[in-house]
Amino acid sequence: MTQQTHGRGAGRNKLELCLELVNQAMKCLSNEDRECVVRLIEELVRANCHNGYVVGKEIAGKVKEIVHDLWLVSDNECRCELLSMLRSLGMSKNWIREMLKLNSKGLNKWLTGCRIDWEGKATRNDVVRQLEDFLRERFGWDEIKMCESVWKFVGVDIEVFRKYGVEPCIWLKGLKELSDLRNPYWLGLAMSDLTVRKGRNDNEIELSLFTTNSIDAIFFPVLLSMIKIPSLVIEWGSARLKVKYVHKPIRLGYYIHLGPNAWPWPIELSAGELERILDGFSDEELAMFMAGLIDGDGSVQYNYKKDAAYVLIVACKNCPKRAILDVLKEVIAKRFGIVGTINQHETADVLVLRGEKAVKLLRRIVKYIHHPIRRIRAELILALHDGRISPEEFERFYEQTEYERGRDDIKRNRGLETLTRAAPQTHTHGESRITKATSWQVYTANRQA
Repeated sequence: MTQQTHGRGAGRNKLELCLELVNQAMKCLSNEDRECVVRLIEELVRANCHNGYVVGKEIAGKVKEIVHDLWLVSDNECRCELLSMLRSLGMSKNWIREMLKLNSKGLNKWLTGCRIDWEGKATRNDVVRQLEDFLRERFGWDEIKMCESVWKFVGVDIEVFRKYGVEPCIWLKGLKELSDLRNPYWLGLAMSDLTVRKGRNDNEIELSLFTTNSIDAIFFPVLLSMIKIPSLVIEWGSARLKVKYVHKPIRLGYYIHLGPNAWPWPIELSAGELERILDGFSDEELAMFMAGLIDGDGSVQYNYKKDAAYVLIVACKNCPKRAILDVLKEVIAKRFGIVGTINQHETADVLVLRGEKAVKLLRRIVKYIHHPIRRIRAELILALHDGRISPEEFERFYEQTEYERGRDDIKRNRGLETLTRAAPQTHTHGESRITKATSWQVYTANRQA
């Protein structure tokens, strides 16, 4: 897999892309290559080639014909997989009925037989995207405004950052490349914070991320929405969290349901299997994987006393993820010539890259880091190292990204409040007003019972 693959169609005319995918799918049909057709149907839908308002009725009609032709030559098991995939992509039941030339009773019979629950979910993605387009057009809301609101809320002076050539919202750049789950970034994230498991039935895979913190409260849903609009669950956090300023933390969970074959990586990996996969990656793919891992269980830090940058990757001491650290240490040394150390602590072990080693790794992976805090720290460290900002300027900027331990830091345990600050409707009613609904109650539906 190359970097170019992830950005397929970038800068290309939408019609040309859709026509190319249609021609490839028809060729695969004639070759009776079902897996190829399924893959291309997914690409066609993700590229919105099925939407007549976007690409015209002729191309949209060809997409329907391809899906219908595949249906006709498939057995029952393959038809169930196809329906499950289309559901996971947010297709409406009306579109499926028209494509298969079935009435409601006939389609429901197939859904029941395939154990697929489609009620109330099929059109949500389209509704959310239409709402988002409306907010952009009428009220000027967009991801940049959301990003700026979050930074202001947690005390980061974005205008001063920009004055010195550091863009606080650079983490949004390149997110569209994550619309493909085959991007190694997702495997890295799954080795850390992302939970991948079977859903409520065998026809689903669930991806979920949970947090109580301010930055992750925005970062996680933005990240998952590259694949599918996530749903939100709000719950009380664990009572084991011992923070004297927090009586009971509010925990936010974001999750998406996908088809059974949508997740391209093994759900459970041994250390040996992970090493084989990483050995098969190109340097760029390994950098993507490392960025995903650091965006989850990693940290980018700077120690003034030691005048050194640090990249840290944490794993619980007695759990399966601990073996990841040994594999990473070996692979990074072999591939990039960067030798780290593993520090052992009471409850967790940490892979540590310090000084020039940390800087060398950050240079390779910085463009793939999307966590807002980790990305801006990486940009600052590289700017300092290259002489683009002075040590005094660096200290002033870096302090704004730090967490104040032992104090009621606005960056911690304020996830729900951060959502209201970043909400699209907040901007439509003025800076001082915070509405009752959170941004992702507007941007997503609440969790189903």
